[in-house]
Amino acid sequence: MISMAAPSAHELVAWYAEMGVTEALDETPHNHFSTPAPAQPEAQRARAPARQQGAGPAPAARPIAAAATAPDDAALSARALAQAASTLEELRAALAQFEGCALKVTAKSLVFSDGNPAGRVMLVGEAPGADEDRQGLPFVGRSGQLLDRMLASIGLTRQEHVYVANLLPWRPPGNRTPTPQEVAICLPFIQRQIELADPDLLVCVGGPSAQGLLGLTGILASRGKWVDYDTGRRRIRALAMLHPAYLLRQPVQKRLAWRDLRALRAALDAQQG
Repeated sequence: MISMAAPSAHELVAWYAEMGVTEALDETPHNHFSTPAPAQPEAQRARAPARQQGAGPAPAARPIAAAATAPDDAALSARALAQAASTLEELRAALAQFEGCALKVTAKSLVFSDGNPAGRVMLVGEAPGADEDRQGLPFVGRSGQLLDRMLASIGLTRQEHVYVANLLPWRPPGNRTPTPQEVAICLPFIQRQIELADPDLLVCVGGPSAQGLLGLTGILASRGKWVDYDTGRRRIRALAMLHPAYLLRQPVQKRLAWRDLRALRAALDAQQG
């Protein structure tokens, strides 16, 4: 029989963090589906102290902070903050003070960008994963390492040629897909980030990025097709590509990614010519 040692407290905490657990509950179990307690008898209610005559209504319960801002109000606030930023540094500071997205409460880090802001190519992924949340940088896990190798295959590097960001700057718990509401709230920030970086070419990495920024649905059908994107300053060419995380799960699809990479290289060379 194989003996398995019990996991240490450190291992359990690390595993909980990887799974997206963000809070602890008390040790006493509660049956939330049990029959509610019976209403207070009339005699007991009669003995309760009466409110003073003329007293105003009881104060309403205060909403929790994460839900204090309605989604529409949060999107309007995001748009105002984003447009007020005149540099990428100011935009990062605006995101750091923005409280309209509940993902900020569960995430460890604000994952703003990596690479060269003056690069000719800007890549926009979906959202940070666990590794990105820990390090505060986009595409640093296994999918990020694959992305770097993909870029190197056509002579591009983050340090010199490419600026990298995400549709959402905070990690969704458990690496789940962002909700449409979360995308709508954060969209003004990434749109302003693209406008301020002003790249020559935009690459949307994965389905959520392609849909949120380019309005394309079905990444397998829409990848590899050039469309126009209005940065706010000018119209540039934009391309949707498969996400490296998907390629790690489906290695056979790397042939499609290679076609898209060659199309990206050709577009860069054509602009230089």
